[in-house]
Order: sequence, then structure tokens, then C-alpha cells
Amino acid sequence: MNIGIVSDTHDNVAAAERAADVFEAEDVEVVIHCGDFVAPPLLSAFEGVELHGVLGNNDGEISGLEATFDALGEGSELHGRFADLEFDGLSFAALHGESKVEVEALAAAETYDVVCYGHHHQRDHTEVGDTTLLNPGAQFPTVPDEHRTVAVVDTDSSSVRFRSVTGSAESR
Repeated sequence: MNIGIVSDTHDNVAAAERAADVFEAEDVEVVIHCGDFVAPPLLSAFEGVELHGVLGNNDGEISGLEATFDALGEGSELHGRFADLEFDGLSFAALHGESKVEVEALAAAETYDVVCYGHHHQRDHTEVGDTTLLNPGAQFPTVPDEHRTVAVVDTDSSSVRFRSVTGSAESR
């Protein structure tokens, strides 16, 4: 199973749509969004896929986000500030991650197979013991192209691939 990871879309509907296109091309079945959607209309890009999200520091329209998640169906859920998820036997923690110390401590505890976070607007793939620490990058124009990426986690191989949302595909 392929799990898509995205973060910090910051109301950039065009980038969210490109991310959704990448996920469709990669046969992603579930998407985890690590926060900073900003506004509910952005979520329409992820219609037809199971979407799990956490709130970021720029997500102020919470009741609208909750209603939009509910309307998406497909098992989609807005989890608050933290999500504890499992797919194909792999455990995922998702948070926005304003505190890098908190994110790194969560990974160091090795409680989860994958810890997904955003906020820092730089893609990151670090192995911490038995845990993969993963920031997919960010999706707004002030972010350099090399960090305007999403990630795909293959649950069969536990591998991570980064894909650009600016046009050309990137692997890692």
C-alpha cells in the first residue's frame, strides 16, 4: 500500500491539486496531511481518497475544516493536533511539529514506525533507530523548489520516495 504524506499547503489550492495528481499517479490509497491547510476549500483537492489530517499553527477555521473532512467521506478524519494511525501493520504518528525537539523525541522513543511532521518547510527523511522521521516539504511559493515536495511511503518495503509538486519527479 502507498501512503501519501503532504504538509503546509497554506491555502495553495493549485499545489494541493498537483499533490493529489502525484498521489494518483503513485497509486496512493491514503493521504496524511501534517497541518496548515489554512482554509476548508483546499481539501476538495483530496476528494475520493482517505485523508487523515492534523491541525497546524495556521489552521484557524477549525469548525469549517471538521465539516469538510466529514463531507469527504472515504474514512477521512481530522484528528486534532496529533494522529496515531496504522496501515498494513506500519504505525504512523502525525503532528504539525512546531517543536523540533518534540518531533525528535517522539522519533527517538521508537514507538512508531513512521513519524510525519511539517511546519519547518524543508523535506527531511531521517532514520532514528527503528523509526523513520519524515517531513514531506511545503507547498507555497516562498519555499524553494527542492522543498516543494510530497512523500510516498510504501508499506510493503517501508521505503520513502519524494515527488516534486513543481512538475518534475524526484526520488530519494
